[in-house]
Amino acid sequence: MHTDPADYIRQTIRSVPNWPNPGVTFRDITPVLQDPQAFRVLIDLFVYRYMQQRLDLVAGIDARGFIVGSVLAYELNLGFIPVRKKGKLPFKTVAEDYSLEYGNASVEIHTDSVRPGQRVLLIDDLIATGGTMVAASRLLQRLGANTVEAAAIIDLPDLGGSQAVRDTGLSVFTACTFHEDDPGNQSL
Repeated sequence: MHTDPADYIRQTIRSVPNWPNPGVTFRDITPVLQDPQAFRVLIDLFVYRYMQQRLDLVAGIDARGFIVGSVLAYELNLGFIPVRKKGKLPFKTVAEDYSLEYGNASVEIHTDSVRPGQRVLLIDDLIATGGTMVAASRLLQRLGANTVEAAAIIDLPDLGGSQAVRDTGLSVFTACTFHEDDPGNQSL
């Protein structure tokens, strides 16, 4: 029996060495989602953090942020905003470009997804370089939202993303942290 929920989640995450490229260790949340107890512990960890805060919406980043974000929004009795990769939303959108290690990408949301002054929690599965999280936060700000916090299951601080998000003035909460030299749980 695990007494620390964050440690339990961290131990449930699978680390896949050399994927998708040699030298990269992929942190796979699939085992957390497949295990009903681990998934509940994860969602409860976020619910307990945010249940006393005044929030209006949860914005989840494409695609794994949708999984945790929509369940969290449901549990907190809030609406959910999907932050999608460019070209995936059917209505009028606003887009934000950001840099990747090997190029550029864009995320977008519907222009009517948030009203000025609404308090939004932004969530994704992990923070690596922080580009997607920063771009999503900028989208919300452009529509007048107040992004209360950036949250994720995993922080990869050695890649600088959580600091890049903090540098924008946004606070960051993550359930667990993995460093580059941490082999993680490879036995699942």
